[in-house]
Amino acid sequence: MITAAWADRIAAGTPPERERVVDGLRVIAMLGVVAGHWLVTGLTIGPGGDLHQASPLTGMPALTPLTWVLQTLGLFFFVAGFAAARGLGRARQRGGSARSWLAGRARRLLPPAAVFLGVWLLILTALRHAATDPWTLHTVGTIAVSPLWFVLVLALLLPLTSPVLGAVDRFGAAAALLPLGALITMDALRYLLWPTMPGWPAYLNCVTAWLVPYVLGAAAARGRLAGPGWGRGLLLAGLAGGAWLISAGYPASLVGVPGDGRSNLDPPSLLTAALSAAQIGLALLLWARLDRWLRHPRRWAAVAGLNLTAMTIFLWHQSALLGVAVLGHALASAPAGLIGPPDAAGWMTHRLLWLPVVTVVLAALCLLFRRAESLRK
Repeated sequence: MITAAWADRIAAGTPPERERVVDGLRVIAMLGVVAGHWLVTGLTIGPGGDLHQASPLTGMPALTPLTWVLQTLGLFFFVAGFAAARGLGRARQRGGSARSWLAGRARRLLPPAAVFLGVWLLILTALRHAATDPWTLHTVGTIAVSPLWFVLVLALLLPLTSPVLGAVDRFGAAAALLPLGALITMDALRYLLWPTMPGWPAYLNCVTAWLVPYVLGAAAARGRLAGPGWGRGLLLAGLAGGAWLISAGYPASLVGVPGDGRSNLDPPSLLTAALSAAQIGLALLLWARLDRWLRHPRRWAAVAGLNLTAMTIFLWHQSALLGVAVLGHALASAPAGLIGPPDAAGWMTHRLLWLPVVTVVLAALCLLFRRAESLRK
C-alpha cells in the first residue's frame, strides 16, 4: 500500500524537468502488453500428454477488437524513442559521445535480460534432461522466452538514435516517413508484387515498423511533435489507414492467431504502424490531462514504482502465467481457464478469475529478480 508520506517523498524527489507523461505511457504500454498476453495465451494438452499453445482468438474471433486496445507495443517504442532522444541530448550537453551513451544504455539493458535468459536456459536444460517431450519443451520455451524479442529490437534501434535525431532536427516528425516508406514497400512486395517471395526478408519490418513510433518519440522529445493538431492528425490517419488495410485484406487481429496464414505482428505489418499512429495520436491529445492526473503524489508514486521494475515485469510476465498453469495442472488436471481449449466464453471468464493469482506470482518474481534490474541504474 502506498502511504501518503512515502508518496510525498517520491513526489518531492522527482526532478521538475521529469516528463511524467512519458513514464505514465510506459506503464500503460506495459500493462496493455501484459494483459493482452495473459488473455490470448492458451494452453492445451495433446493426445500424447504434450503441451500445445492455442489462442482464444481462433475460436472466439469476436474478441479481436481487444487486440486493438491491448497491443500497445507502438507506445512502448514511442516512449523508448523519447527517452533515448532525451538521454543522448543530455549526454552531449555534458560533453559525452553517442558511443559512451550507447554503452551506458547497454549496461542498463543487458543485466535483467541476461539473468532472465540464464534462468530459463537452466530450466529448459533441466526439463530436457528430465525427458520432457519435445513439443512441450518447445511450447514452454517459446512462451517463456518470447519477451526477449523486445530487448533485441530495442538493441537494434538504440544505435540508430543519433541519425534519427539528425533527421528529426532537419525534417521534424516527417523523418518517420522514411521507415514508413520502407514498411510500405516490403508489404507491397510480399502481398502484391511478389507473393512467393521468401519469408525472411519481411523480418526487416521488425526494425522499420517499430522505427516509425521510435522516430515519433524522438520528434516529441525535440518538441517537433506536440499539440492537439498532431494528435488529431495521427489519430485520424491511424484509424482511417487501419480500417482501409483491414478492408483490403489485412487480418483484423493485431496479434498472431495460430492457424492464420498471415500475421500483423510476426513480422510486423503496415497495420501495426497504423495502430501505433492512432495510439500515439490519442496520447498527444490526452498529454496535458495525463500530466495533471500524474501530479497527484500517490498516483505518481505508483507510476514511478512500476517504472523501476518495468523491464522485470515485461520479461517475467509470461513465466508467471506458465508457472500458475503448470502448478494448476499438477493439482487438478486441466484446470478451467489455464489449460484446455480456449474456444468458449466460459474459458475467458475462468482466465479472468485466474489473473489475480498470476499477478501475485509475477509480483513474487519481481521481488526475486528486481536486483538484476537495479544493476542497470
